[in-house]
Amino acid sequence: MEAILSIKNLEKSYQAKKVIKDLSFDVHKGEILCILGPNGAGKSTTLNILTGVLNYEDGMIQSKGKNVHDHLRLFKKRLGIVPQDIALYEELSAEQNIKFFASLYGLKGNALSTSCNQALEFAGLSERRKDKVKTYSGGMKRRLNIACAIAHQPEILILDEPTVGIDPQSRNHILSSIKELRNKGMTIIYTTHYMEEVEEISTRIIIMDGGRIVASGKKEELKEHVNEERLYHIDVDHTEGINEKEFYHIEGVKHVSISASQVELATLKSVENLDRIISVFIQNKVKINSISCESTSLETVFLRLTGKSLRD
Repeated sequence: MEAILSIKNLEKSYQAKKVIKDLSFDVHKGEILCILGPNGAGKSTTLNILTGVLNYEDGMIQSKGKNVHDHLRLFKKRLGIVPQDIALYEELSAEQNIKFFASLYGLKGNALSTSCNQALEFAGLSERRKDKVKTYSGGMKRRLNIACAIAHQPEILILDEPTVGIDPQSRNHILSSIKELRNKGMTIIYTTHYMEEVEEISTRIIIMDGGRIVASGKKEELKEHVNEERLYHIDVDHTEGINEKEFYHIEGVKHVSISASQVELATLKSVENLDRIISVFIQNKVKINSISCESTSLETVFLRLTGKSLRD
């Protein structure tokens, strides 16, 4: 598959701390690439580097065989950017916002008007085009944010958590819109804290942790990483006195996560060890309220690879 963007051995530090470490990956033309990771994994830093907001110390970003750093202005014209925070002018109308942002990419006259109309229709905001943005709901503002990013018809659309804090109807509209853009040939780079969104729209996934890629592939491929394991969720009154080392001494236990009222364990399916797991709670006089066993999911994969849930 053709790579529209290649990131090679990228390094980035804040003060003395390295936050991006030897990062390399390709973005393929026409895909929806979801980049996942717990807070502090380096996702937003990576996107800020790709969009030219941040510099980097080492490595290279290439597109169409050219070093992006040497042709940054031309590269930016091929990008559409939907930032994590809504970036709109509240006192302007939706139409005025779109025309302003599209004009920054050189659109004017009939081409500007046509692109604005298409973007408004795409976002489902044509009937509210003359209304000031300050009268919009959170979901409408998110949709307008996307409309502003696509009015100049970019090759690559970068979205950093575009569905934060909105209603289910607006979220569904945005996800459907993203799939439609991909069907029209646009390349999408997407970050989110909602695993169900990744399940619905991703064609490929990168999981980051500690500034590095810990896994990448299609969701089916990632699930194969833990396909030989089962995940137990054990709800308890408390976890005081329980040490994760007690579980690691049990044959087949591969991963342990302990919170205030729940213990999660990934164990090999080939080993029957539930009795021994339960005995740890009995020995520590901890009451078990419920035990559930989860089949392989992206959340399971993420937890197994990073030791955290996606929203941590």
